Amino acid sequence: MDNKQFRNFFVYVILILALVYLFGSGVITRPTYREIPFGKFIRDVEKGKVAKVILHEGKNLVEADYKDGSHRKANIPSDFNLSERLIKNGVEVHVQTSSYFWVSLLINWLPVVLLAALMFFMIHQMQGSGNKIFSFGRSRARKIVRDYPKVSFKDVAGLDEAIEELKEIKDYLVNPAKFQSMGARVPKGILLYGPPGCGKTLLARAVAGEARVPFFSISGSEFVEMFVGVGASRVRDLFEQAKAHAPAIVFIDEIDAVGRHRGAGLGGGHDEREQTLNQLLVEMDGFDVNDNLIVMAATNRPDILDPALLRPGRFDRHIAVDAPDLQGRLAILKVHTKGKPLDKDVDLEILARRTPGFTGADLANMVNEAAILAARNGKKLIGMREMEEGVERIVAGPEKKTKVISEKEKAIIAYHEIGHALVAHMLPEANPVHKISIIPRGRALGYTLTLPIEDRYLVTRSELMDQLTVLLGGRVAEELVFKDVTTGDQDDLEKATKIARKMVCEYGMSDKLGPITLGQKQDQVFLGRDFSREPDYSPEIAFEIDKEVRRIVDECYSRAKKILVENRERLDLIARYLIERESLDGQELEELLEKGYLEERKASQESTVGAGKENVPEVKPGLKPAPGGLRPAEG
Repeated sequence: MDNKQFRNFFVYVILILALVYLFGSGVITRPTYREIPFGKFIRDVEKGKVAKVILHEGKNLVEADYKDGSHRKANIPSDFNLSERLIKNGVEVHVQTSSYFWVSLLINWLPVVLLAALMFFMIHQMQGSGNKIFSFGRSRARKIVRDYPKVSFKDVAGLDEAIEELKEIKDYLVNPAKFQSMGARVPKGILLYGPPGCGKTLLARAVAGEARVPFFSISGSEFVEMFVGVGASRVRDLFEQAKAHAPAIVFIDEIDAVGRHRGAGLGGGHDEREQTLNQLLVEMDGFDVNDNLIVMAATNRPDILDPALLRPGRFDRHIAVDAPDLQGRLAILKVHTKGKPLDKDVDLEILARRTPGFTGADLANMVNEAAILAARNGKKLIGMREMEEGVERIVAGPEKKTKVISEKEKAIIAYHEIGHALVAHMLPEANPVHKISIIPRGRALGYTLTLPIEDRYLVTRSELMDQLTVLLGGRVAEELVFKDVTTGDQDDLEKATKIARKMVCEYGMSDKLGPITLGQKQDQVFLGRDFSREPDYSPEIAFEIDKEVRRIVDECYSRAKKILVENRERLDLIARYLIERESLDGQELEELLEKGYLEERKASQESTVGAGKENVPEVKPGLKPAPGGLRPAEG
């Protein structure tokens, strides 16, 4: 009998016992007897109203069925001879003897049996068919002993440095004598940290696939349970299983769920999570040491992990898994496009240049989106157009072609985006414009995509000032053309204010306040990000910070306004062109600005377009673009 049949049989048994109890106890079949005084009962007997009587042996109780269908009961005095009175009046008499003892016992104990059976059934269902009733403390790690992961280091691209570090682990597991002959000890723990989607879990699977040793995988959140001591018990059970299969690898994903800094709670209380962490610390480096067991863990929050977990002897080696550079993105694209039908016009190097800051997961999603678009359009090959559309979907979201936008709002959006693009084109340190669009995507009504020529790891003050100026270009264009501003530049203003405040408080780029950092970071991570920085300066300095932030923003605003005023004619004509086309790429913008096409277009449209404000739709009061801003990001 399999588990499913057993569960069905168990349910049927419970139902049958419940029905037996209901019938035996009279809940269903037994009528309800209303109690009356004994004197009234005797008068009813003498009047011939009673048809049948049940006498209970050993009890001074009588139950009577009347001829009219009603039911009565009464208490009998101990010295009263009722039997003769009943027989004399022709009443049918039944005596219930002590043979009903076992029935009564069953009725009394059956609810307890049913409750116990029901609890057993519920726990069996919650635990699952493969677990026992009290297996809360057993580890839930996925154990791979024979069917090793098919992922190898060849399937991991863009992480060459991390792979070199992990190859030593694989070599040690395959040939430990090579290291032991030199007196070397393999690192007991490997911590992979970096932004989400960069390939930390993929690296762990690749190590297991290359080394071909038993692999135990578990998430940090699976240790913690509502019952006290369960987490520590699961840690012990996990390491006992791993040691039994040594040499082996234990991989703990998202270890920050259980490895957070101890004593960080309010009052420094000792909770279940800390007990689990203490047991993990003992297992990794306690008295019982097993050199053939390697622990790997992944997290994107290494700053909140307990120092005892990060010290040598536990996690000896910390490997950063960051977003890939240009060559890394190119290698990742080659991996994810392998086996896919690509058109000849697809240039992976151009796509790698156009995706700075993309993680491996972003690139994989981009290629998948391009494949879906090609299939949706009935194409046999994935072209460059689908690839670029995949990039835009990742950056700004899918197009919303069905959103109806009035001509007035369309003009506002166009001028706003051209304001960004024109300022970016005129500033030497700004990133080149890649694409301008007024087609709604995601939460944005339009966007200007600027991409760097190469990967940058340092940013100068002049580059930050130019970036601020580009962010404010959209608002300046609205004010210059329509003599009013809208709510569409909310995102731009928020980003500009954050950059200016970081320049003053973190980067020391204020001439007035000097090269100092203002605002001390706290280690009390339980308070969250909003409280992680505590002011360590006087109110007077805070006032000066606000003044410097205001000065930087105003200076960049004036620069953007000067550029757009001097190029007002270009602003008007390119905005009209964008309204007609709805999108422009960087090359088309260069042609309009540099190759004289602007003058030709001006001559052909002079009769209808005009260069001033008189032909431009005005923003009426109450016009509010959708929340989220006109563009999602700069660069």
